[in-house]
Amino acid sequence: MPVLVMKFGGTSVATLDRIKRAAKRVGLEVAKGYDVIVIVSAMSGKTNELVGWVNETSPLYDAREYDAVVSSGENVTAGLMALTLQEMDVPARSWQGWQVPVKTTSAHSSARIEEIPPANIMRKFGEGMRVAVVAGFQGVSPEGRITTLGRGGSDTTAVAFAAAFEAERCDIYTDVDGVYTTDPRISSKARKLDKIAFEEMLELASLGAKVLQTRSVELAMRYKVKLRVLSSFEEPSDSAGTLVCDEEEIMENRPVSGIAYSRDEAKMTLVSIADRPGIAAAIFGPLSEAGVNVDMIIQNIAEEGRTDMTFSCPTDQVLRAENALKAARDRGEINYGELIADKDVCKISAVGIGMRSQSGVAAKMFKTLSDEGINIKVIATSEIKISVLIDRKYMELAVQALHDAFELEKAA
Repeated sequence: MPVLVMKFGGTSVATLDRIKRAAKRVGLEVAKGYDVIVIVSAMSGKTNELVGWVNETSPLYDAREYDAVVSSGENVTAGLMALTLQEMDVPARSWQGWQVPVKTTSAHSSARIEEIPPANIMRKFGEGMRVAVVAGFQGVSPEGRITTLGRGGSDTTAVAFAAAFEAERCDIYTDVDGVYTTDPRISSKARKLDKIAFEEMLELASLGAKVLQTRSVELAMRYKVKLRVLSSFEEPSDSAGTLVCDEEEIMENRPVSGIAYSRDEAKMTLVSIADRPGIAAAIFGPLSEAGVNVDMIIQNIAEEGRTDMTFSCPTDQVLRAENALKAARDRGEINYGELIADKDVCKISAVGIGMRSQSGVAAKMFKTLSDEGINIKVIATSEIKISVLIDRKYMELAVQALHDAFELEKAA
């Protein structure tokens, strides 16, 4: 029988009633003739509670035991979902990561999936099991220890299973009914997209959209897994949600498909550094080693052999960046006059595959912000995106103005 992967996020399994609602959706797909692999997250709020317990017990915790604790939330959900399906007379059983097995690296709390052998689950399908309920977010290391994949890891689990089992589709059930042109909480004109290209979704996810985890989109694009994002709170429909697919499957080719924002950005500037070969490596090498996620980078024109270097990073990594750069200065690797951190900025991005073939997007974006009196601090571009840093107080105004300027409320 064809295989379908269905993933239910924390809000979709937050209570026993919601687990029953999700189980009914699974039952409908079984009735259509699918063997179903269900990937579940922990019940809403449970992972945060478990993380809190670990931190309270041992602030300098053993990462292996951290994974053992925080992965237990998904185990509970998987067992409850399997029991609910059995009560509906649907042959189901739960699977923990080590039972599949989901083979991962040894990087506890941020492991990466290396292999999912399908033999064990496929054998059970052959014996009459119709639903495998798999605990998301977890796997097993080469040393035989439980690992976790990082926040949002259940999305990655679902896509990896869809690739490993050559599933017809991977449905991601969440508390939103699809991917929107921007955050509906900021713009009432936000429109749900019927389809979006992998590349666009990858950019939106990395730029602040919380619908899908970035790594899950990377996997889906690499293995050509059709993803569908839809709400577990709406009535089932074959046309519901948003399909994330290849660019060739999309008829629309508008220059901009969505406006993303990231509130928690900081702008850091190294004042008066030596303008010499290797200075960029001397700065960003220590930042990389410290785990600082640098995004936009600007180097000013040099005067008298000195220049300024500006970059952006998440606000919660500012202290880490400051310590790394000060340590590099103490070691004599770099020399700068001042390090200025501005935490009152945000990143606004316009994303669209149509930018490849249509000009004028940057000009329209910059003029729109100018007309609203919004000053641009930093600009970064790629083939299908334009991002700017602006003062955080203008974030909602900028999103609304750009959404209007590119007429995203209208279907192409």
